[in-house]
Amino acid sequence: MDAPLISILIPIRNEAEYIKRCLDAVLAQDYPRDRMEILIADGISTDGTRTIIQNLQAKHPHIQIFDNPGKVVPSGLNILIPQAKGDILIRVDGHCIIAPDYVRNCVVHIQNEGVDGVGGPMQSIGEDHISQVIALAMSSKFGVGGSSFRTETGRTKLVDTVPFPAYNREIIKRAGHYDEELVRNQDDEYNYRIRKAGGKILLAADVRSTYFSRGSLKKLWGQYFQYGFYKVRVLQKHPKQMRPRQFVPPAFVAGVLSLIIISMFFPWGWIALFSLLSIYLIINLLASMLVAKDAGWRYLPLLPLAFSTLHISYGAGFLAGLVKFWKRWKE
Repeated sequence: MDAPLISILIPIRNEAEYIKRCLDAVLAQDYPRDRMEILIADGISTDGTRTIIQNLQAKHPHIQIFDNPGKVVPSGLNILIPQAKGDILIRVDGHCIIAPDYVRNCVVHIQNEGVDGVGGPMQSIGEDHISQVIALAMSSKFGVGGSSFRTETGRTKLVDTVPFPAYNREIIKRAGHYDEELVRNQDDEYNYRIRKAGGKILLAADVRSTYFSRGSLKKLWGQYFQYGFYKVRVLQKHPKQMRPRQFVPPAFVAGVLSLIIISMFFPWGWIALFSLLSIYLIINLLASMLVAKDAGWRYLPLLPLAFSTLHISYGAGFLAGLVKFWKRWKE
């Protein structure tokens, strides 16, 4: 393997709880240290994240910090990409830990398999009981649909999108800047533009990472509400990027809301509403039991709540996005 120069790009904000573990994993890569640079865009953190990075920077001068006044991931990446000197650029999240061979395996796949971007399966984990439940829900097909990098761990194949991707510099030049309007879903949208430009995205089984799931249902709700909300802008800009599964949660939430209104005027509406909710509850309980059977029955009481939080928050966010951006379809 040749050892091209690698730029690790880390856009973060208020990651004091996780940033040291993230950077320790980057620093522990089995890749030549003199062939890696680490660039961090800090979104004006207020929780001590910056101090933790500066303490590490004193020991590792190849870590560089840049201010990100926009405070969001895409603006941070747009600040870092022009600064990067690497032949391959790898985006890493402050909320994750990459495996020791992550960089090396990304390089091997890009060099040998004719792909323009590569990522791998992401294992969601939790540090307490509720976050473990959330991690299980986020790793289930019932929870997140057919998202390959969340639900498949042993396959290598071409896909639509991957987390924490490595890109060769040429494809980044062709794809352009990240869309700074997309607080969420920026990776999905960017990978769609790469594929539209003729690029190939590989999900590689040996490119492994660990992601720390949210620690409460409230935080999970906020995360997936934003996913649904900004997915509307992706739909408006790139209709072909959408998949049928992404319309199921908003259709469900819209159906429930519609039946509640109908029930105020027609008695049969209550029957239809009860039937819809009953069907969902039965499917939710069955899916929760299947997950708990493998992971542990202690998770069963909270799994239905985690699944319903994922579905309803995403669906509600999508409907809110339709209202917020209803004048922007012609753009």
